This record gives sequence, C-alpha cells and structure tokens, in this order.
Amino acid sequence: MIPQPIPLLDPNSPMPDTASTQPHDAQALDIIFIDGFVGETVIGIHHDELHDTQPLRIDLAAGLPRSLACDTDHIGDTIDYSVVRSALHEMLTDHSYRLLEAFAEGIATLLLGRFGAHWVRVRVTKPGKFHDVDGVGVMIERRRRPAPPAGARHSAEVLSLLGAGMVPGERR
Repeated sequence: MIPQPIPLLDPNSPMPDTASTQPHDAQALDIIFIDGFVGETVIGIHHDELHDTQPLRIDLAAGLPRSLACDTDHIGDTIDYSVVRSALHEMLTDHSYRLLEAFAEGIATLLLGRFGAHWVRVRVTKPGKFHDVDGVGVMIERRRRPAPPAGARHSAEVLSLLGAGMVPGERR
C-alpha cells in the first residue's frame, strides 16, 4: 500500500526561528504540486537495495510569488508540472544518490534552480520498506536564498578587482 500524502503546511508562514519583516502579501505564493508520483529506482545503503529497483513515492510542492500565469494564462509564466514530472523520471534513471535525504535535496535544488521556485517541500517515501509500516522516508523544505543587497555585490566586485591587482577608478 502506498501511503497517502500528508497535508501541506502553510508555505507563507516564516521558517522556524525566523521573523518576517515583509508584509504578508509580499510573501504570498502560488503553489504548484505533484502528489503521488511513483517511480522505480536503485537507492539505499543496504546490500539488498543496491542491485534491484524499488518504488519511490514523491510528493512535492513548489511556490512562486504570485505567478504571472494568473494574468496571462500562459504555461511559460509558471512551473510546468509536466516538465517537472519528466525531470523526475530522468532523475530516477540517472541519479547516483544512496540516501533519500540526498535524493530529496537534488529534487529541491532542481526546483529552485531550473524551475525558479522560491519555496519547495519535497517528500520521498519508500513504500512497504518494512512489513509493519506503510512507508519510510524524508521530507525537506527549502527556500531560495535572498539575493545579496546591491551594496554587498559592489563590495564583492571591488574586492575581486583588488585581488586581481586592479584598483577601482584608477586608470593605467
């Protein structure tokens, strides 16, 4: 039996131990999700897991600040879950992860990087791994790191120039 997904928590709430300094509307997200994706892969740390495929269930949610697609009605203005689904199939075939944690992190990185999500929750389950539980697995939540302030980027550029032996504003 494949376990049912757990309800999604509120992605607009601050991460634990962080205070929000933005108005609630600035944090509003549109959530694109895939629920109950099941595929086969080789993953694990025990000898009996390293040769034969086993099923994995993947549930994911990816948040975008109010998607432009709400206004344009064009798929190019949001995350296309059919493309995400294809990427998951590819990951199941090509990955070299041993732990579900690393596999889930790979999915999160894919969603944040390639698909432009600002927030993700990824749950990966090995259904029926043990006879007395429906499934075991991991759930992770990640947020896109905020861009450094403009002044910090300028400072980094100046330090880079100094490291190369060049002085900003100096002509040779």
